[in-house]
Amino acid sequence: MKYDLIIRNGNVVFDDGVRKVDVAVKDGRISAIAEKLEAEALQFVNAEGQYVMPGMIDTHVHICEPGRTEWEGFITGTKALAAGGTTSYVDMPLNALPATIDKNSLDLKKAAAKRKNYVDYALYGGLVPENLEKLEELSDEGVVAFKCFMSTCGSDIPGDFVNVDDYTLYMGMKKLAELGHILSIHAENAEITDRMGQEFERQGKTSPTDYTVSRPPFTEVDSVKRALFLAKETDCRLHFVHISTAEAVEEITRARNEGQDVTVETCPHFLTISLTQFEELGPVAKCAPPLRDDAEQLKLWQTVKEGKIDMITSDHSPCPPDMKFSETNNIFEVWGGITGCQNNVDLMFDEAVLKRNIPVTDFVRMIAKNPARRFNFEHKGEIAIGKDADMIFVDPNQSYVVEKEGLYYRHQHSPYIGRKINCRVTKTFVRGNLVFDVKEGIIGEPIGQLVTYHKNEAAVAP
Repeated sequence: MKYDLIIRNGNVVFDDGVRKVDVAVKDGRISAIAEKLEAEALQFVNAEGQYVMPGMIDTHVHICEPGRTEWEGFITGTKALAAGGTTSYVDMPLNALPATIDKNSLDLKKAAAKRKNYVDYALYGGLVPENLEKLEELSDEGVVAFKCFMSTCGSDIPGDFVNVDDYTLYMGMKKLAELGHILSIHAENAEITDRMGQEFERQGKTSPTDYTVSRPPFTEVDSVKRALFLAKETDCRLHFVHISTAEAVEEITRARNEGQDVTVETCPHFLTISLTQFEELGPVAKCAPPLRDDAEQLKLWQTVKEGKIDMITSDHSPCPPDMKFSETNNIFEVWGGITGCQNNVDLMFDEAVLKRNIPVTDFVRMIAKNPARRFNFEHKGEIAIGKDADMIFVDPNQSYVVEKEGLYYRHQHSPYIGRKINCRVTKTFVRGNLVFDVKEGIIGEPIGQLVTYHKNEAAVAP
């Protein structure tokens, strides 16, 4: 057989270890794996000295097209994802306009995405108070999961996303359990955090620390516990997004051990940027839940080391620079979202594998295998025969400093600018096609394909 591509001499990361082998690709799929492949191929690539691993599947990305393309569009956003080692992602039902909450808005999203993605992608549907009767049509159209906010979100703009009330949460869980879908939840107690924020502003307490104090860890834990209770009552499958506290992780772990179908993610910023750094960086590092103090961050790292975190995701939530500015230096007035997906893989490889000796196999499970299994990316997430040839090279001996000029985002701001990272993503392949090379940049035209899920295709828990 003549292959399309053979990758040679790489340290290939499998579920059970790392082996120096060759990997062959034919028609977008991995076709052969051997210590030495003596075969013809259209292209040979030498990965000597580098890790070859499945590309990241980032299940928490906000692409703001249509409606807010000036924040971030598919072209700029997926260039950044590809450059950062992500080969597939799931787009959240917000911050586009209209939000993805029914078939019509989903059709607009699909149309906007066509021929603009450099990596493969899937779409979320939203759960909001007015769309309980629309959940099934979203399911029928192939969304891979649903998302809701227990914290306050949205605006007065027609079509914008809004948070659930308890009735919507409960009834939505019942319906999604019937449909066999996962509900992903932003868990923070809205009543407490909103009122505390308002009171702090009234008192003139408007620093990054004040913002963090207004959203204390217990407000996340409280909402996690309430969501778990309602999910147990309704038999709804859950996924908790961007968890920032170890106590919340422990609650989720306990529920899973007791039989609930639930998974959890955290994000690079919660593991790499502390409250002290938030004070230094200012609005560019504002997010919700907020960045925590050093002690809380250490406890969160411990849950990663213990294997209690299922996934690492970016929660890439971009915006124009003026939305990160307040004339009065009021942190409550600026947009709460971090632009960061281009540094997912190398930043976390540096922090987890190189600095904390977390096994590279565990790292790959968090960025690729577990997301693929949970969100039904059936042909992705592993380097194995028959899987899509979504692969990345990571050079553990190449360091660099994040610079504004090297970012592909529509707006080149990020809390990681100026940070030294002690490894580097050097190549990204999507279904065997090279879409990013560290020397050449983005290569070719957008080739990303839509991944869909239907209720007769049961996803598997990690």
